[in-house]
Amino acid sequence: MPANLPPQYMETEKKLKTAKTPEEKITIYEELLAIIPKHKGTDKLQALLKTKIAKQKSLAQKKPVISRRGSTFSIEKQGAGQVVLIGPPNSGKSSLIKALTNSQPDIGDWPFTTHTPAPAMMEFFNIRIQLVDTPPISPEFIDTWHSELIKSADGVLIVLDLSSKDPSLDLLAHFEKWEEKHLVIVPPGTEIQSGNQISAGKIRIVANKIDLLESARRFQELIAGFGKEYPIMAVSAEKGENMEKLRGDIYNMLHILRVYSKIPGKKPDMSDPFVLKIGSTLMDMAKTVHKDFANQLKFARIWGEGKFEGQKVNREYILQDGDIIELHL
Repeated sequence: MPANLPPQYMETEKKLKTAKTPEEKITIYEELLAIIPKHKGTDKLQALLKTKIAKQKSLAQKKPVISRRGSTFSIEKQGAGQVVLIGPPNSGKSSLIKALTNSQPDIGDWPFTTHTPAPAMMEFFNIRIQLVDTPPISPEFIDTWHSELIKSADGVLIVLDLSSKDPSLDLLAHFEKWEEKHLVIVPPGTEIQSGNQISAGKIRIVANKIDLLESARRFQELIAGFGKEYPIMAVSAEKGENMEKLRGDIYNMLHILRVYSKIPGKKPDMSDPFVLKIGSTLMDMAKTVHKDFANQLKFARIWGEGKFEGQKVNREYILQDGDIIELHL
């Protein structure tokens, strides 16, 4: 049975192109749900709209839950992934958070301006990634909750100060504090055997203040000493240098991809992707949309780079970033 959507539906749907916040999208989806004719021909569309409303409610910006038990902090993960920023005093972690997000963290020229973990959301094209600013780790002190955040995060940025006398020595001192908390870094691809092991693949070194005198030389020393083990990027939070490149690197380190849903006979919604891990299958995407889609899925048609328009694929198809998926039950 055809959907026979009224013109009012089409006009309301156009508002999604300019909607930016989850709250705005929820309002529009609810309007569409109220407009849509209620009959068998629109059952799938109604289910999809309800799924989108539920998804946007979960993404709606709210203050993340920061709980503390004794000396341990736990921060509720939000967005497409959680990346923790750690580093020595005055390395510029809070300045980076400000440059990458719309938040306004406390920034000062004195050490320990940040007293507790502070989450903020970074926009990357049409997804949001949670960044967590943390109090500095000094040669004298690392707290228990530092190691807990490092282990649970999807990615870790070690922020170093290129105006320091020896950033390479600062990094070695940093890793010594990790060892005190029994954190063990293992090569990328190594199977994690215990909760204290961390893959080097989820660590990036961000060398801040590249705009200052002598910083270029110190950056090259960092590359020579640690470049084979970790990706190292030079940035200037104050000048905004390499900020877009850093955004892209944060996205890539999460090993995620974006796919888009398409209703038969309609254009895809390119503003609201489903975010899945690289290597996910069509069935993984169907489960994310709705459990009934996964149970009843027969096949899908797909649009994307290097594919035929509307190419038919089966349940085991490995998703690629940017795929447009039309599920058929």
